[in-house]
Amino acid sequence: MSTITVTTFKWVPPFAQGLVRDLRVRWALEEAGLPYRERLLEAGEQNSPAYRALQPFGQVPVFEQDGLVMFESGAILMHIAEQAPVLLPADAADRSRVRTWMFAALNSVEPHVQNLVAIDLFNANEEWGKLRRPAAEKFALARLDGVAAALAGQDYLVGRFTVADLLMCTVLRFLRHTRLVEEHAVLGPYKARCEARPAFQRALDAQMANFVRYAPAA
Repeated sequence: MSTITVTTFKWVPPFAQGLVRDLRVRWALEEAGLPYRERLLEAGEQNSPAYRALQPFGQVPVFEQDGLVMFESGAILMHIAEQAPVLLPADAADRSRVRTWMFAALNSVEPHVQNLVAIDLFNANEEWGKLRRPAAEKFALARLDGVAAALAGQDYLVGRFTVADLLMCTVLRFLRHTRLVEEHAVLGPYKARCEARPAFQRALDAQMANFVRYAPAA
């Protein structure tokens, strides 16, 4: 069996714990039943020339399998899904719909979600942040409503759980500091359904275990 290595941070501040994008990769691997090992980055190691040779932007995760090195979580998820029928349907049309929703999660939804997150977590006390926030929330809600409309009458985006739902759920989780998802009549239950999957809990536990183990001394 091939060896898979996932590189992520050894520790991050509490506001980011449970949200770092290696969670997506861990979850997909858990769903696929593919074992993996971790490579944990020390503080600042993401800026080293050696790491930048693997990940030009100094981000995580990096995925390695049989000499293949990948970055960008969406691309990694697609690679894993192609090895796992549980994540990607066999039907060609359904596979195309899954890919469409993956791109939608990354390009149509996540940027507006992250814009709101950046204001709330890093710029809430700035005057421009206070002025910008209502519009940022409006844009984010519009994208959330678009996802909800697509889910009307079904539990998942393409009829059954796929890698598209896995990815969309991790995008929705970025808004955990608000009630925008939890109080949404469609998206709240949708997110809960995705998070109720045992593979998600195993992935989350694996990520959080490192942050607990390597937490700085008080």
